[in-house]
Amino acid sequence: MIKHLTASVFVFAQIEGELRVAMVQQPRLGKRMIPGGHVEDNETAAEAGERETEEETGLRGVELLEPACPDLPAGYPHPRMPQPWWVSELRVPADNHLGEPHVHVDHVFVALADLDQPAGAGVHETVWMSLEELLEHPDVFEDTKLLAKELFPRIAGIVAVGAI
Repeated sequence: MIKHLTASVFVFAQIEGELRVAMVQQPRLGKRMIPGGHVEDNETAAEAGERETEEETGLRGVELLEPACPDLPAGYPHPRMPQPWWVSELRVPADNHLGEPHVHVDHVFVALADLDQPAGAGVHETVWMSLEELLEHPDVFEDTKLLAKELFPRIAGIVAVGAI
């Protein structure tokens, strides 16, 4: 089975005192999804996640939040790349990158958006959903709902202690 690297981003923001996540309307699938797409040959998964977020939502300069992971040892000669929160394989139907079913090796990142920064025009309609809205929405994939239930309390805790 052919595998393509992809990157997706849960983009959070505080809106009127409530934590919300950006969801785009994916026209090909008719679903609300987090921004994301294929990793291009000249970029890392993190760079792809940032690029796809800007292309799809118009949000620029989102801040990737990394999960806890060990530091590289002193003197290690290679740069450390931003870490995804999860990496999973998803079987997908044919898409605009490959005309047959294949697997997306998806790097799932988490980011914060600064809504005081001007945003451009995204290519997809973007809405900001609370956890309750996301969980009740009929056009959100179940795997997204599972990850959102895990993330909302963690991100709320990070925001509450002012770590960001």
